[in-house]
Amino acid sequence: MDKEYAIEDRFGRRFPYLRLSVTDVCNFRCTYCLPDGHKKTREDSFLTLQEIRRLAEAFAGMGTWKIRLTGGEPTVRKDFSDIARVVSSIPGIRKVAFTTNGYKLPERAKEYYDAGLRAINVSIDSLDPRKFHEITGHNRLEEVVDGVQCALDAGFDKVKINAVLLKGLNDGELGGFLDFIANRPVSLRFIELMQTGDNLAYFRKYHIPATVIRKKLEQRGWQELEREEGAGPAVEYAHPDYQGRIGIIAPYSKDFCKTCNRLRVSAWGDLHLCLFGAGGHSLRHLMQEDGQKEELQETVMRLMQIKKSTHFLQTGDTGVRTNLASIGG
Repeated sequence: MDKEYAIEDRFGRRFPYLRLSVTDVCNFRCTYCLPDGHKKTREDSFLTLQEIRRLAEAFAGMGTWKIRLTGGEPTVRKDFSDIARVVSSIPGIRKVAFTTNGYKLPERAKEYYDAGLRAINVSIDSLDPRKFHEITGHNRLEEVVDGVQCALDAGFDKVKINAVLLKGLNDGELGGFLDFIANRPVSLRFIELMQTGDNLAYFRKYHIPATVIRKKLEQRGWQELEREEGAGPAVEYAHPDYQGRIGIIAPYSKDFCKTCNRLRVSAWGDLHLCLFGAGGHSLRHLMQEDGQKEELQETVMRLMQIKKSTHFLQTGDTGVRTNLASIGG
């Protein structure tokens, strides 16, 4: 009989949520992440479908019930739907989500839903076509917005939009974003720009505290909601006149890490205890046979004892994170 585990760290935090990167390749060139496009950094191949299955089964046996497939852009993998189908069929996994730039989403939303995906986050950093093109390097705003509607039509339980706050680029679009969610059951999340190892000049130019948006929302009558079970880092707001919701992700806010409930595994099988930690811990050698499940679980439980209480972004310490595409943000 399998041992019973619960992933917990020294600070009493539990981790039912795994963010699993399946590739670091991305076909967009967002200015805050990959302004020069994707560049290959490792020669070893990404996790195979069977390695992903073994990893997900091991985590499910440790109480993980939510898995988000990320990238890079996860849908560039030709077997992405197969991955989703396998992960969603694992006993104990109650929700499988993914984050995407919306590339070809209108034609693939139903395929993704049929593969078992039930929650989707779509990146839309501006509703102005010119600014969207400037930020992402692609003139695809209409396609991505159509994809959001197709995801709703396909039946996804949760449809969210991610917008990275950029001073002077999209911080003046609050009114337009609010109009967008007025009659759509989606959650729009404003994400505070984070400093990484290679974007200091960009960060200094475009960073704006998330508290600016939060104050504007409160002035317009938006009310903070209670945190849902298994929720990500966003603080959510609702308004009786709007069908959609607003989320604020503010990594520089006090006690941001206090409610941390997620771990990350890279596309090469490295466990990252923090998005901005000092490096990954390889687990791939423990995904080669079904019989390694218990050893993999014991290794994860042991590594949890060195997880730190917080990141150190406030002091400018970004760890080894050069860009967010390398581990899915």
